[in-house]
Amino acid sequence: MPSRRDAIADDLRDRIATGRLNPGDRLPSEAHLAAQYMVSTPTLRNALAVLQVEGLVEKVHGKGNFVRRPVRRITYVGGARTPDTPVMDLAPLSVTVRTTRVRARGHLAALLKMPTGSPLTEIFCLGHEGERPHSLARIYVPGDLTPAVRESLPYESVVTRLMELRPPLAEVREEISVRPPTSEEASTLRISSALAVLAITRQTSDTTGRVVEAALLVLPGDRADAVFTTHHSSTEGRRKHDDVQRTEAPPLDGPRRKAVLPQHR
Repeated sequence: MPSRRDAIADDLRDRIATGRLNPGDRLPSEAHLAAQYMVSTPTLRNALAVLQVEGLVEKVHGKGNFVRRPVRRITYVGGARTPDTPVMDLAPLSVTVRTTRVRARGHLAALLKMPTGSPLTEIFCLGHEGERPHSLARIYVPGDLTPAVRESLPYESVVTRLMELRPPLAEVREEISVRPPTSEEASTLRISSALAVLAITRQTSDTTGRVVEAALLVLPGDRADAVFTTHHSSTEGRRKHDDVQRTEAPPLDGPRRKAVLPQHR
């Protein structure tokens, strides 16, 4: 027999699928739903959490629970791409850009292979679909490679200026993992803490081995894919073929996956 939690989730899921609840509709209050289903508030919230993980319902702080509108999916492109190829097509999204001067400490100092206290610039990018936060990235650049960036500058212009300042690239190292969001990430992206995210750490080095950029990207698993392409060359005819792998966020109670993918230019 299904639990009360699952029975409630099944009923609400059916109401959404049959159009009795439409995208954007606000659900009755949790107290009202708990009374309707004759369960405790914690049991009702557990049922709503199931639908939040499935991407059917979203909770907006201070406003309540809503049937979620379809969310645009974006694809992170890793592996053997050219330096001019963007890692994501963010054209459908609006991106807020904020820059802050920081110092290299702890994980950042190790990631950028810099002495503790070295000057850095953090470029914080938050993607939006309408008014809804979609994805976020923190890009760290050594102080001497920092472009003059205004907060009103489009994201594409920021990327262009970074490419103009940095020397030729030799290697990009990408590490991708599936994990729960931090409380800050869940709040910023307005997602459930039970929804898995794709966490991508990208380390970019030039031909001298200097790390010229480090990026920390957080992509909610219900709206992002990651594709890595590896080109293999045969000795006869040097023919190439593509081996494409798609990585999606599994449920948090499923197996965790972590991959480190070196990329040579």
